[in-house]
Amino acid sequence: MTATEQHTARRTGGRSARVLAAVEQAATELICERGADRLTIPVIAERAGVNPTSVYRRWGDVHQLLIWVAENRLAPEALPPDTGSAHGDLTAWAAELLTHISSPEGSASLRTVVNAVADGEVRDRCLRKRADQVKVILERARARGEAAPGLDQVMDRVLAPLHFRVLFGVEPTDSAYSHRLVDELFT
Repeated sequence: MTATEQHTARRTGGRSARVLAAVEQAATELICERGADRLTIPVIAERAGVNPTSVYRRWGDVHQLLIWVAENRLAPEALPPDTGSAHGDLTAWAAELLTHISSPEGSASLRTVVNAVADGEVRDRCLRKRADQVKVILERARARGEAAPGLDQVMDRVLAPLHFRVLFGVEPTDSAYSHRLVDELFT
């Protein structure tokens, strides 16, 4: 079991939840300020106001900590919007996704995960979380009797272009672009 898996298996609450939130916030701020390659556990712990041994104990090393932070920031567990239609749900989801990944914290998290892509497990977890969100939207649509695109279509024609454009700074990357991507799924 990796340090990240051990961490996620623990119950979080009280002091533990405060430490997790402080470390995640500190690491996110420092990634944005300095870049992930210039961080150490002691620097993150100092910013978070926690003992470095607590951080080492939970994550083992800075690489595992940064991956955990990036995964949490990049693919949160939140349920996708429910607007009452597949088109509306996917449009709202894509707009939220774009807003999230194009923020300084989101784009830093995206770069961190891309840098860790050699670790297929990390990539797969992030993709699985996004795919799970899309599956919820598609299942809702089918339950309402709507025709909906397939999972692969959404991943290839909405998720991938948004990530690509944010990662490489290709314009336009705005809500009109994300709306157009979803519209094209339904034409």
